[in-house]
This record gives sequence, C-alpha cells and structure tokens, in this order.
Amino acid sequence: MSEQQCQPGILEVVVGPMFSGKSEELIRRLKRARIAKQRVACFKPDIDLRYHRTHIASHSEQTHEAAVVTPNSERLREALFADGRVHESEVIGVDEVQFFDAGLIDLTMELVAMGKRVIMAGLDTTYANEPFGPVPNLMALADKVTKLNAVCMVCGQPAIHTQRLSKSTELVLVGAAGMYEARCRVHFSPFIEPPAEQMELSEVVSSAQ
Repeated sequence: MSEQQCQPGILEVVVGPMFSGKSEELIRRLKRARIAKQRVACFKPDIDLRYHRTHIASHSEQTHEAAVVTPNSERLREALFADGRVHESEVIGVDEVQFFDAGLIDLTMELVAMGKRVIMAGLDTTYANEPFGPVPNLMALADKVTKLNAVCMVCGQPAIHTQRLSKSTELVLVGAAGMYEARCRVHFSPFIEPPAEQMELSEVVSSAQ
C-alpha cells in the first residue's frame, strides 16, 4: 500500500454569502498546496463564467486555473476519472458547489475515501434564505467548515445573507455587483419590496374595490 493510500482523506467546506471571499479562500488553499508541491486539480461549473472561462476568479481578482464542467455530478466524475486526473491529484477543489446536484455528496465522500483532500466552496443559502443544493449535507459531513462573513452594504456590520436586488424568483440567477448585495440579518429581506409607485397603484385598485 502506497503512502498516499495510507493517508486519511479530508473534506473542507468553505461557505458564506456572496462577496465574503469564498473563492479567494479556495484559491489561497489551492495555491498553498501547490507551494507544498502537492498535485492539485480544480473545477468550476460552466454556469458561472462571469470573470474568467478557464479559471476560478474571486471578486478581488485572484485567479486559479480550473477545468470547466457542467454542474452535474456525473460530468464531474467523468472529468476526474476519464483521464486519470483523480489518481494523479492529492488535492481537489471545486468552486460554486451549490449549483451541483445531490450526487456530488457521494462523489465527494468517494474521493475522501481514496485519501484525497477535497475542498468545496459555495453559497450555503439561496436568495430566499433556504439551504442551497448539496451544500448543507457537505457541511454536515465535512472535517472542517469555514463560514465566512461579508460586509452589510446597508450598515457595515458582518453580513451572512445574499440580498437579490431584482424581483426574479428564479433559483439560479448568475450575477454580481448590481444584482446582489451582502446584508446582515437586520437589513436582509428574502423578497424585494415592489417600487413605491406600484404600491400606490395597488392601493388605489384595492380601495376602488
């Protein structure tokens, strides 16, 4: 049995709202692994290509090379196992894991059982403040969970929520500044209030009835 096979695997999960530095923390850990001369494989979903097509990119412009995959656990499995990449890698990082299906949980634990250090980063809650995809389960199974805070754009206090600034009710609406803000508990609202003129119009209709 090789030394790598003897080493226990580990699952690290990095979560928080948008603008909290999740991708930056994932990049930091992957770069440190490279400095330690560990072999690293990194993946990102093709649904999020806001900043770079072939790299993980943080809001602070930190980057790390990544393979782009469809956010489906089977496609990720194919990318890992088809070319033998999983056997060559000691550290495996995946960004924006909230977009993946529940099959990611089994795949992750399989990688951990193989002795890999697996680092997952993603949003833990949706814009409606509900658990997001496989992330809560990954947190429950993790050896280490790092929950990051952002800064509330209203009052400057620590923020744990992602505030959507549009009235769209689609679960996945990829965007950044201008579409989302970090908010604290006090200033977070899972649903956007209708503009004042619409409120006034609805009040007129209601009174007319």
